[in-house]
Order: sequence, then C-alpha cells, then structure tokens
Amino acid sequence: MSRISLTPPRTLLMRIGAWYSRRRYGTVLDPGQAYGHNGRVLFAYVRLEQRAAKWNALDAGLKHLAVMAAAARINCSWCMDFGHWEGVERGLSASKIAQVPRWRERRESFTELELLVMEYAEAMTETEPAVTDELAAELIARLGEAAFVELTAMVALENMRSRANRAFGLTSQGFSEACEVPARP
Repeated sequence: MSRISLTPPRTLLMRIGAWYSRRRYGTVLDPGQAYGHNGRVLFAYVRLEQRAAKWNALDAGLKHLAVMAAAARINCSWCMDFGHWEGVERGLSASKIAQVPRWRERRESFTELELLVMEYAEAMTETEPAVTDELAAELIARLGEAAFVELTAMVALENMRSRANRAFGLTSQGFSEACEVPARP
C-alpha cells in the first residue's frame, strides 16, 4: 500500500497526464499520481523525463541494463515491474532483463561491457558511491566521454525514481509478472 494517496487533485495538468499515460501505457502510472499532489514538482519531473528520453549517446540496451541494475539495487519493485515491461517493449530480451537483479550470479548471460555497465550502476547507487577510477576509466575508454556522461546521468535519474517510488511506498503495478527483486544476502 502506498504511503501517499494515489488520487491527487484533478488539475488540468493531472487530467492531461492521465490521458497521456492511459494512451501510452494503458493505465495511469502510480508515480505520476504521487507526484500529482504538487503540480510544480510533477511538471519539472515530466520535463526531465521527456528530455532524458532524447539522450542518445549511449546504446539503448546498455542504458536500460544500467537503469534496471540501479532499480534492483534500491529494491524498487515498481521500477523493476515497469522496467521489465519497458525493456520488452523496446525489443530487449525478456530473459536477459529478468536476470539483471542476479547479474553477478548470471554473468554468462551478459557481455563484458554489459557487466561493466551494471557494475558501474550499482557502484554509483551505493549510499556512498563506490565508483573506482579504474571502472570509470575503462567505461570511458569503451564508451567514449559523451556516452559515459549519459550513463552517469541515467543512473542518477534512476536513483531519483527508485528512491522516490520506494519512499512513496509504490509497488508493482502489474506491468510484468517477472518483476521480483531478490532479497539481499
């Protein structure tokens, strides 16, 4: 159960957002409903998401794996649920996406670069970021500086999403049956 009502005031912005969300996703997204209690925050968040969606220096598959690894590390079931659905919608392998929460045990399912990207996403997600100079240097060498900056920004954005969704108490909205986040050892 969410910690915040998912029935915000029916402002013009919320009505437009609900219409778009239903048209695009088939339902109104719970994070939008939570943010809807503050129109300025909702508007700024939507603009950020729209702009981030246009970034294209980093391969879309790598970007998605980084986002999923950060969401799994934060243990955001809503993010994992939506992220699984979104990845499949974008043509990524459902079985590979399902392996992300356990990527360290399922290394054979990923390329070396994918493993580096997920390692970076997790290191960046730690409460005190644990990114090493060596990891950053290897990713810059393999991706280039523009893609590295985009990777860093996407992981930071997913940290914002996942941490807000967890704080709001949002859970799976039913986008995927494969959204389970394994318990941490």
